[in-house]
Amino acid sequence: MPFTANRHFKANPRLFVAAQGMHYTTADGRRVLDGTGGLWCVNAGHSRPEIAQAIHDQVMTLDYAPAFQMGHPGAFELADRLKNMMPGDLDYIFYGNSGSEAVETALKIAIAYHRMRGEASRTRLIGRERGYHGVCFGGTSVGGIAPVRKFFGSLLPGVDHLPHTHNLEQNAFSRGQPEWGAHLADELERLVALHDASTIAAVIVEPIAGSTGVLIPPKGYLERLRAICDKHGILLIFDEVITGFGRLGSSFAVNYFGIQPDLVTVAKGITNGTVPMGAVFARKGIYDAFMQGPEAAVELFHGYTYSGHPVACAAALATLDIYQKEGIFDRAHSLSTYWEDAIHSLKGLPHVIDLRNLGLVGAIEFEPIPGKPGSRAFDCFLRCYEQGLLIRQTGDIIALSPPLIIEKSHIDQLFETLSSVIQTL
Repeated sequence: MPFTANRHFKANPRLFVAAQGMHYTTADGRRVLDGTGGLWCVNAGHSRPEIAQAIHDQVMTLDYAPAFQMGHPGAFELADRLKNMMPGDLDYIFYGNSGSEAVETALKIAIAYHRMRGEASRTRLIGRERGYHGVCFGGTSVGGIAPVRKFFGSLLPGVDHLPHTHNLEQNAFSRGQPEWGAHLADELERLVALHDASTIAAVIVEPIAGSTGVLIPPKGYLERLRAICDKHGILLIFDEVITGFGRLGSSFAVNYFGIQPDLVTVAKGITNGTVPMGAVFARKGIYDAFMQGPEAAVELFHGYTYSGHPVACAAALATLDIYQKEGIFDRAHSLSTYWEDAIHSLKGLPHVIDLRNLGLVGAIEFEPIPGKPGSRAFDCFLRCYEQGLLIRQTGDIIALSPPLIIEKSHIDQLFETLSSVIQTL
């Protein structure tokens, strides 16, 4: 099982058999409030009939179409809808099947783009400590979570990492973006001096580092990264697999922060978690760089059997309809202050050493038990589950990312349960 304590689970299985709206149903008939949006992906709530109907209709009409040298209307309709959600000239979409594949695609496009422009020496990729970019070799290489990397050898050569921005001494219990830490972006200048800009293809960061425990970018940090990349001709990639599709109260973190990267990876919320799908947005200049040579020649030697799968496109289009019709992103924005206050109401509880939030994302960081890293948060996860609440544990941090249809009453229930559990840890 993926990212699971397999022996513990097999001895004490936790099985969901149904889901509706804000809740799961367990195999023994209990309702469990979803505090994680499935796995950061069920933004519009579970089991939406509109999406199910769109999937059914698509399967009965066109279940599959080859993506190589062929197409189908849904992929182009979806691309048009998606590009209209992005600012600037992020006008071109390349489809995959997951966030991991979206990251691999973006990294390959970045390296190939420089080669197409006559700068083939630009092959180095820069990630960030505590970053998570999926589990393929490229994403694992630029990622910076030690347990995700350590079993797999040297990974890709020519990769370096920026320092992470998490600092409890300076930023503990910040509401929203912390004040301290923008200067950490200047570490990119050090890496440029070390490797030379002529060797660096791209920098990839999550606007909010999610899987490592919800690390909120300091004020001015992302802006500084953009400026340094511009100065040295380096592409900037935003990994928005988690932040995309309303999580911050905007379509994407690109809109929320007002910063335009060169490539953006998305997945998860694109289909509300119903059908696997990922995608990469690329700026027009990047696309244009590939459109060279004979007209009948393949421009990008990359793709997947299921790129732009008809059923995934149908699910995504139905999902975007729900987001728009119900004002889901505006709803998330309107609840963000209530959510923030609820998170910070936990300050002062036993073992809580930090609370942080942005949009409808939150984290509770615990003081580790000596010699047992992660055990306190895992115990919290198990006890919350028994009390009817699903949360996410990562290290000694609880990460929260509920469906964006959440009501204030659900927020109250979520944090009342957490508060009672934390006091027993």
